[in-house]
Amino acid sequence: MNEELAYSIHLGSDKNKTAKAKEIAKSNPSGETSFSNNGIQNATQLSKVNKHNLRDYDKNRDEIYIVYGTDNLYKDVQNLYLQEFEQSRLEYNEKQTREDRKIDNYFKHISNSKLWDLACEFIIELGDLEFWNDKDMNYRMKMVDVYKEQVNDLMKVVPEFKVANAVIHFDETSPHMHLVGLPISDNNKRGMKKQVAKSKIFTKESLKRIQDEMRACCIKSYNKHYEKASLLKQKKKGRNQDINTKDMAGYREIKKQIEKKEQKLAQANTQTKKLDNAGKDINVILDNLKPTKLNKNNMVISHEDVDRIKKFTDDVQDVTQTVRSVNDLNMAIRDFEHSAFEIEKENHSLKNKIEEKDKENRSLKYELELKDNEIENLKSELSTKDKIIGKLQSEKDKLKEELNKFKGFWRSLMKHFQNKIGFDKDENYKNVSEDLYRKGIFDDNDREIAKDPRRKILTNEELEEIRVKKRKNRHDFNLN
Repeated sequence: MNEELAYSIHLGSDKNKTAKAKEIAKSNPSGETSFSNNGIQNATQLSKVNKHNLRDYDKNRDEIYIVYGTDNLYKDVQNLYLQEFEQSRLEYNEKQTREDRKIDNYFKHISNSKLWDLACEFIIELGDLEFWNDKDMNYRMKMVDVYKEQVNDLMKVVPEFKVANAVIHFDETSPHMHLVGLPISDNNKRGMKKQVAKSKIFTKESLKRIQDEMRACCIKSYNKHYEKASLLKQKKKGRNQDINTKDMAGYREIKKQIEKKEQKLAQANTQTKKLDNAGKDINVILDNLKPTKLNKNNMVISHEDVDRIKKFTDDVQDVTQTVRSVNDLNMAIRDFEHSAFEIEKENHSLKNKIEEKDKENRSLKYELELKDNEIENLKSELSTKDKIIGKLQSEKDKLKEELNKFKGFWRSLMKHFQNKIGFDKDENYKNVSEDLYRKGIFDDNDREIAKDPRRKILTNEELEEIRVKKRKNRHDFNLN
């Protein structure tokens, strides 16, 4: 008998945000269902999809495989927007007479709008948990070739849908593919010529057609790469209800118990039919009993009939024991089911608490991200200011160097001033030096040099030593 595999392809939708949809999603332990996959309405939701699909939250990418695009889904979508819509955006803007009607960035324009989804996500899965449970990683990895063909098949089945990124998850109950892209409508009469158009491309009728064609393509690819002749199970509404790995022990035990119960019930039914036939024989024996000649109250029965009655009694006891065993088994299963129900209620309560904590964590993460952005901005500002300070410090050093050179030149000029004019030679010498001092051209040291031609003109180093000594003397004086 050929093996049968379940197949599912689901498109994310905002309808999955309903209470009913969320409840269905919670009952699926695999954690991967279309109901938990909301439509990608804006850049924030796209960022979350990027973190989940590419495992950005823990940087653990060992068990994922990118079949289309790069390791940055967010940028892949942005680049696809530029590739598909930029020319149309420019043409649209050229026709606008009002600046407020122009579109600066179509990606941001759609993200800020509540009318359209920014992108769409398909989740494709072949096989359920029961199928994949005993398969090793080598067997699972062959699905890479199958899912690669699914990407190409989807673009052929829906040419209006452009794929941006596709990644396979091998770290969950069954290998499945997340595929993100853009549904595009061309030759529009209003607005831009090319636009995102999820509701136009994906209708109830088109989705049914897409599912049928993709199912056929997938099993064909699987049989080709695995060299099988497998079939697909009948379509079911909703996603395959996988069982979490941690719940498998209880699941297998229940299955074994049910199989045992069915076997024993079949056995009891067979024995009951035999008893019915034997009971008829016993009734015949009882009807044929005859009284003895000596005592009409005593009946005569043969040894053969006695043996038959004994065997009937033994068979009745066996059947009774089987029925009792089946009843005990039923009681055990009911107890198990009750316990499982109680555990499920407890798990449901814990899930709600975990969801609340997740909400709090997401809120905290968002706040941390904002703080991180602020820190990065401050770091950038500090880096810019450090560069400015470094540049100013460099300019200061150059000016200081030039100033020292000028001071050296100035002292040479002073020496020349002394030699040429001379204090004793010209009466106006004193008046000139005092005038230069008043105007700030001469400092105290220059004034002293001017007054005393015999005074030595000091170098910069010597002047600095004098300044240091003066500061020290003033400090010592203040202490005393």
